[in-house]
Amino acid sequence: MRLKKVLCILLVLFFFLSLHTSSNRATNEIEKTKVVSVAAQPAGKEMNSELETLLESVKQDERLNGSVVGISIRKGSTGEILYSSLGETRLHPASNQKLLTAASALMTLGPDYTFSTEVWADGKIKNGVLHGNLYLRGKGDPTLLREDLVQFALDLKSKGIDRIDGDLIGDDSWFDDVRLSQDLNWSDEGNYTGAQVSALTLSPDSDFDTGTVLIETFPGEKAGKPGKIKVTPANEYIAILNKTVTVDAGEPRKLSVEREHGNNRIVISGEIPIKSKQENWVAVWEPAGYTVNVFKLALEQAGVSFSKDSSEKRGATPKKAKLLTSKASMPLKEILIPFMKLSNNGHGEILAKEMGKVVHGAGSWEKGLKVMEECAKLLGMNTASMLIRDGSGMSHKNMIPANEISRLLYAVQSEEWFPAFEKSLPVAGSSGRLKGGTLRSRLTGDNVEGRVKAKTGSITGVSSLSGYVTAKSGTTYIFSIMINNHLSPSVRELEDKIVTILAENG
Repeated sequence: MRLKKVLCILLVLFFFLSLHTSSNRATNEIEKTKVVSVAAQPAGKEMNSELETLLESVKQDERLNGSVVGISIRKGSTGEILYSSLGETRLHPASNQKLLTAASALMTLGPDYTFSTEVWADGKIKNGVLHGNLYLRGKGDPTLLREDLVQFALDLKSKGIDRIDGDLIGDDSWFDDVRLSQDLNWSDEGNYTGAQVSALTLSPDSDFDTGTVLIETFPGEKAGKPGKIKVTPANEYIAILNKTVTVDAGEPRKLSVEREHGNNRIVISGEIPIKSKQENWVAVWEPAGYTVNVFKLALEQAGVSFSKDSSEKRGATPKKAKLLTSKASMPLKEILIPFMKLSNNGHGEILAKEMGKVVHGAGSWEKGLKVMEECAKLLGMNTASMLIRDGSGMSHKNMIPANEISRLLYAVQSEEWFPAFEKSLPVAGSSGRLKGGTLRSRLTGDNVEGRVKAKTGSITGVSSLSGYVTAKSGTTYIFSIMINNHLSPSVRELEDKIVTILAENG
């Protein structure tokens, strides 16, 4: 009996000891959660009531009627949330998605990463003739220009190639052949913002709107005459249907520039006044073929001819081929400047595919978005509260809470590549497309100009602004503002007002 009593006592003691241990473990887990989940902390601890009242007043603006507005404000030095309004509500970020894309690319590829474009041949060069095919192999460079193809042509000429007795083949196999992101609207396909994604692609100018051509429309000699069209870079890949007519100076300009679906016929119609001009960047169908055609023209201009049976094709470079010349792109930290400051959608999708190729061996959206989710986790973001559908923010199915964007902006500050990330952000009120970017005409007041570095975002019904602001007091605040379901064209003014309040009163 005594033994049974002792055993009972020991079992009871063990039971209570287990409860105490479990309680300590639970407490420890909660403490860990508090460290990781900054967004779960109560807001408003250090924000003065006057500042909070000013922020609340902006939300009452009638332009926001029927809209959903998520706002998250953190202290830059600690990450503590000072103000949150619907901060945990999933919203469409538009181009604020590019903040995650840029951070993931810097984390995965590194600021000095470069893309390459190469020229290969699978035959021998004899008496000035290449007896075989010439391959232009693209590996994702979003900054390739016609000038680069001209230099390739000169390189080949200097190697003694005067004629090519074979085909000119574009190799875009570095990425898969899915050209458009999964949620892109049909109506966006011809627009430069929705250009097709290929590992072999070309930009018309130093804005690097890859996969597009620049269409310039000028008036004719006098009213009643057709307008004049210039295409940059010049090529034989697209066809222009000119249905324009010149009208008197002072008349309104009414032009439509549209590429037909599924082909490269661009229809330009309407009225162009004397002494006027219009520029349009139009996405091409199958950018690899476009790039190959511009390369062929560059070769011919350099004095390299083709045999009668030669043709332009797409295909993979064979293993037996020999490298003739190549070019490395500018480093990633420089590519991020037009990507972020000019909000270049094509770059976002190319970066997504490149990350997929480098990390998981496949240049696809599926693998690239997987990398972005992995990077988000490493940066402490709650990926269970997010949906990542592309690298640019064009998709209306992307969803992310404002608190998660501000959490990202806090986390990247401790990364060694943060200077490149920060430098890529548009600077409020700063002139110059590649400094002020999409903020060059916004937030121009004395107390905010030059004090705000932030990413803009805009798609139908969505406007966003997220970044850093240094207040007059010297305090840095991190903010994320996302407005969804709006119908007013001027909601950006309210984003600017919120940031100005932080700059002047923070």
